Amino acid sequence: MTAASLGLGTYRLRSSAVHEAACRAAEDPETAWVDTAPNYLGGRAQHLLAPALARYPVPVSTKVGFLAEGAARLAVADGALSTAEASSGHCLTAPFVHWQCAQNRTALGRDRLNVVFVHNPERSADDPHEALRGAFTALEEEAEAGALDAYGVATWDGFDTEKLTVADLDRVATEAAGTAQHHLRAVQLPVSLVTASAFAQALGGEGPIAQAAQRGWQVYASAPLFGGELPELATRELADLIRPDLSIPQACLLAVASCPGVTRVLLSASTPAHWAEGRAALREPPVTVPTLRKVLDVLASD
Repeated sequence: MTAASLGLGTYRLRSSAVHEAACRAAEDPETAWVDTAPNYLGGRAQHLLAPALARYPVPVSTKVGFLAEGAARLAVADGALSTAEASSGHCLTAPFVHWQCAQNRTALGRDRLNVVFVHNPERSADDPHEALRGAFTALEEEAEAGALDAYGVATWDGFDTEKLTVADLDRVATEAAGTAQHHLRAVQLPVSLVTASAFAQALGGEGPIAQAAQRGWQVYASAPLFGGELPELATRELADLIRPDLSIPQACLLAVASCPGVTRVLLSASTPAHWAEGRAALREPPVTVPTLRKVLDVLASD
């Protein structure tokens, strides 16, 4: 058993820190990864990343679904969206997914995208599975055209609310591709000691994390520090239970990285010190499952 790799999340980065943060993420080429989206940082995240990505061949995951400020007008003008679709702020139709993939490539300065996540399909005004069918069909076409390596689904509460299941995602991808050899290869969901439902299920070999891992998919853990709030919520005693020689934030990160099935932990670290702390934590031996169960039991009893 090994701890998950560290990736740079850009949702909560300071705009002024994006370039240097991406350069730091590139320092470990074996595990380097950057995760972003066209609506992050007011729609500027991908453009801010582009200079660093031009300098370093860091793999990148981005997303389709949400419209950044100003993007709706451009998409309507290009015929990728209707006015009604643009007003919702979120769209997963095939024409829009193709359009947004092209926009993402341009913004990132990449001819080929590594992973494209369908962003919060549970937010779709239509049935999420029908919305996913259109999005997956477009993404399969993008993959066949050589414009992306793989795609996935990034959700906030889709698995918790049971609007999404891994089995349904697999089924819809198979239908979209016309074969079980589809390009759906990843899920992204919040995993922390606070958002612990999927975490606890994974310790028993159940739930979305385990089900994705059983299919050989990558599992990206977002918000591992619960938007920066977890270090204030956790106690020194809890951190000592995880790993006594680590700081509270480091212990919380290592716990997430040790969750069976999680392959990458996305950390938004704007400063060199925070990134270095994260890297050091994930170099530690993983926490055992019995200890993780004990940690979650302690939290559940509070």
